[in-house]
Amino acid sequence: MEKLDKKVKKAVPINEVTQCEATGRMLEKARRDGVVVAFDRAAEMKPCPIGAESACCKMCYMGPCRLNARDPYGKVGVCGATIDTIQSRNLARMVASGSAAHNDHGMAVLELFKGVANGTITDYTIKDPYKLDALCAELELDVDGMTVQEKALALADELEKTYTQTEGEIPFARRVPEKTLETWRKLDIVPRGAMIEVLGIMSRTHMGCDQHYENITKAISKAALADGWGGSMVATELGDIMFGTPSPVQADVNFGVLKEDHVNVIVHGHEPNLFESMLVSVSDPSLVKIAREKGAKGINLVGMCCSGAEMMSRHGVPHAGNFMSTEPVLVTGAVDAMAVDIQCIQQGLVKTAECYKTHLITTNPRCHIEGARHIEFDEHVPRECTDEIVTLAIARFADRGVDVEIPKIVNQGIHGFSHEYINYMLGGSFRSSYAPLNDNIINGRIRGVAGVVGCVNPRVKQDWVHVELVKELIKNDVLVIQTGCSQIALAKAGLTVPEAAVLAGPGLREVCEAVGMPPVLGLGSCVDNTRILIAATAMVNQGGLGDSIADLPVAGAAPEWMSEKAVAIGQYFVASGVFTVFGVGFPTVKDTKFHDLLFGGLENQGLGKWGVTKDPYEMAAMMLAHIDKKRKELGIDKARERVLTDMASRRELA
Repeated sequence: MEKLDKKVKKAVPINEVTQCEATGRMLEKARRDGVVVAFDRAAEMKPCPIGAESACCKMCYMGPCRLNARDPYGKVGVCGATIDTIQSRNLARMVASGSAAHNDHGMAVLELFKGVANGTITDYTIKDPYKLDALCAELELDVDGMTVQEKALALADELEKTYTQTEGEIPFARRVPEKTLETWRKLDIVPRGAMIEVLGIMSRTHMGCDQHYENITKAISKAALADGWGGSMVATELGDIMFGTPSPVQADVNFGVLKEDHVNVIVHGHEPNLFESMLVSVSDPSLVKIAREKGAKGINLVGMCCSGAEMMSRHGVPHAGNFMSTEPVLVTGAVDAMAVDIQCIQQGLVKTAECYKTHLITTNPRCHIEGARHIEFDEHVPRECTDEIVTLAIARFADRGVDVEIPKIVNQGIHGFSHEYINYMLGGSFRSSYAPLNDNIINGRIRGVAGVVGCVNPRVKQDWVHVELVKELIKNDVLVIQTGCSQIALAKAGLTVPEAAVLAGPGLREVCEAVGMPPVLGLGSCVDNTRILIAATAMVNQGGLGDSIADLPVAGAAPEWMSEKAVAIGQYFVASGVFTVFGVGFPTVKDTKFHDLLFGGLENQGLGKWGVTKDPYEMAAMMLAHIDKKRKELGIDKARERVLTDMASRRELA
């Protein structure tokens, strides 16, 4: 076991690093066992102050060059690069990496979809042919008289342009509200294809290439929009067609979903195909029989992080916790196997798994980890991988050889609020629309909408900023929609159930009680942030709240962000017109031209803008002020008669 330095024990009280009681208990156990986890490593590894403000450049080996953030224009790099060039290139490469990660995931989903359509992959099917038809119609594909498989192939061919196209506009650009799209065209930031936009960033940020922060920022927006309106959107839409479009389902969250008398298998990562196959494997009668012969009562499948959030939303699969709980959950000793694929997989899991004799298994060719067992996942024969993982887990259950300690904490929540279900929920079967939402924003019952998304980060107290921010927002009649690790934080805090409406302001509470919904709507994984873009577009198209996304009384936040994907997500929301606030910090230097462009200049161009603060209450105040500003610009800031749209009114909607 990797030993824990005694100084760390004194320096980091557990109640200061996490709000999650179950995670805290396992951190205590880890310290008793002498096991080091990410919280401890963060305490010993202070962030580089120069890198945190992006005041360093390592684009060539004449440096690396360090500039002084306290005197940003006092000197330049060896090549003459200014602080604005350095910051913009650094942020561009973060966005390129984040966009590449999501687009790579989207391409993998597209390849799976093509295999299902042409019959070379048979373990997965088309579960939502209605969404397939709707998407073909939306993209104006001529599919009359075609079979389901032929329609799927036609759709796949069209959506492949999202990645490979080198001129024109990505397919889903036609979804963007017309005024927003006009702004993009004017600014020359409509993405062509993901590959060419990411390639362009990596080329232009090479030493001696693009050295104007404003021009680099255009490339940043293009690559980010190729993520949000491109690769991520393709992954979400095709995932729905193959695996089913989510609708509200109850799911349990927290470490208490583990069962000491069961074989416990955790799937952690971002690829739904691995999890879907694992769902079949753990239910296989022959494997269940073997597990029972070894003394288990059954096989318990649990999710973590984003693939877990996706399966929780689609199938109600229980979820153990978010990113910063992935090591502590192994400390329970109850996890017999953890299978991982890509993204947000900590290398530290290897040593923690070794300490508790848990099988840590990588499955994706894009993510091997030194010291972990690798079992390649092949979509053509998926059960070969997932059955082997379950078999290893059963063997480990039979000979665990470690003490098992499971915090008996389980939180129930309602998840799976896809755009399609929200549309139905608000308007009913015959008049499904966003009219009731828009009407209640216009009449002031709902103040606005906030997307609170993103990671958790050991530089702040786990979950706390998410929870406090959302409590402030719903208290002020702001409807919250969520994805990813943030969604799990709110579920653990009990905010994803209809009963949480008692914590909302009087207007939002009345709407929630009338519809029977929570004040916080969970949409799925971080890739599913695209559902928020689609919802914002539906609000614009419904009418009454302006002509572009930038007109809407909405705001976004990633309170505990940590990854490059989060920066790409934030930028595609900003470029779409949404005021977006990050917690923890932001990699720019204040009072520089590049910082001012991101935090104000983009809004003057008709887009959104960035904001940053570590404090959840200040974050809420910033978001509320922006929502109120948009309400005033729309002329709906005056007190109006508040009429709740009841079922009779819904039937009368045109």
